[in-house]
Amino acid sequence: MAQINLLPWREEHRQEKKKEFLFQLGGVCLLALGIGYLWIQSVEGSISSQKSRNNLLQAEISQLQSQVSEIKDLKNKRRELLDRMKVIQGLEGRRSIIVHYFDAFAKSVPDGVYITSLSKSGSTIFIEGVSESTNRVSTFMRQLDDSDWFSGPNLRSVVAAPQHGEQASVFRMQLKAVLPEEEGK
Repeated sequence: MAQINLLPWREEHRQEKKKEFLFQLGGVCLLALGIGYLWIQSVEGSISSQKSRNNLLQAEISQLQSQVSEIKDLKNKRRELLDRMKVIQGLEGRRSIIVHYFDAFAKSVPDGVYITSLSKSGSTIFIEGVSESTNRVSTFMRQLDDSDWFSGPNLRSVVAAPQHGEQASVFRMQLKAVLPEEEGK
């Protein structure tokens, strides 16, 4: 049998396989680096896209918050205006009440009774006057009590005043000013 030395051929074959393996390994590494680079670029692109969306949302949120605060201010102004309108309407509605009080008071004063002083504190009215007789003061009190605009007349004092007449007297009384039922509703 002839002796053939296959070592150099095997060595050459190993070298080729090694080069081929290194070439394939380099190709796989380059491919992996390329895929890694593309993946990183994709993630960075997604992150930057999300950041831009977040910035847009933050801008919109701040704009909406300013609109909400403006709406709250407008609601407060509206409520203040409505409160003012209610006060004005209440004042306009009660404007004629004093006329009713004076009219009812004038109708309640009988002949022979003269009012010298009239004052009001809250809903209490203080009256001072001169009467030709005590019967006239009693009539005055009854008429005030019968009025829808006054209640609870209370005579504080009656003092004889001969300088005004034979049976004349000076009196002081107090009573409450009230709103009639149909006016209060």
